[in-house]
Amino acid sequence: MGRHSEPRHGTPDRGQPSENGHGRVVEVRGVGVTYGDVTALRGVSLTARPGDFVAVTGHSGAGKTTLINAIAGIVPLAAGEVDLGRGGSVQRDPSAVAIIPQGNGLASVLTAYENVLAPLRARGHAPADAAERAAAALAAVGLGESGTHLVEELSGGQQQRAAVARGLAIGAGVLLADEPTSELDHDNRERVLDLMRAQADAGAIVIMATHDPEAAARADHVIELDDGEIVRH
Repeated sequence: MGRHSEPRHGTPDRGQPSENGHGRVVEVRGVGVTYGDVTALRGVSLTARPGDFVAVTGHSGAGKTTLINAIAGIVPLAAGEVDLGRGGSVQRDPSAVAIIPQGNGLASVLTAYENVLAPLRARGHAPADAAERAAAALAAVGLGESGTHLVEELSGGQQQRAAVARGLAIGAGVLLADEPTSELDHDNRERVLDLMRAQADAGAIVIMATHDPEAAARADHVIELDDGEIVRH
């Protein structure tokens, strides 16, 4: 079986990740993932450093979502390892990784604002700080006046922007985004890509799975998958 290593808790040393994870290096080494008899990833390796904005492309079923989930530790590895910075630890740093999942993953019984607020509170942010972060993130994606709407009252594009706001608000050192612009019009797509670029420029690692070549063109590096293997890097 593969291994997924994450940083230990504690005060960062010089040259090591800060509290929010900025400064870490993501190493994916020979990763394989299988679902029963189906091989979803085979021997995938990549390195991403602070400030990198990486796009993962490929046709539907090429393994883009599986790679995002493998880096996040959501799916077990059949081979290889994922190292999010310091290796060897089985403890999770709750601020290390933020995920913008495909299909948004929002709770329909909550408002957009509550969906952004809840993970911040769960990660230990004080009420006032969490409220400020949530409001600022929603405003950044153009939903400042829609935060009080239930998710089911939002359009598909608005729901996707709310999911982006939730991921951005966390301010993690590693941001994993799975098709974050698939439901967006041109202007909102550019807005979201600008925000993810800003996350990288602030020192985060941003890894985005996308089928959109124009979105991929905004990244620093493009990795193309085909049938679970890297064919262009």
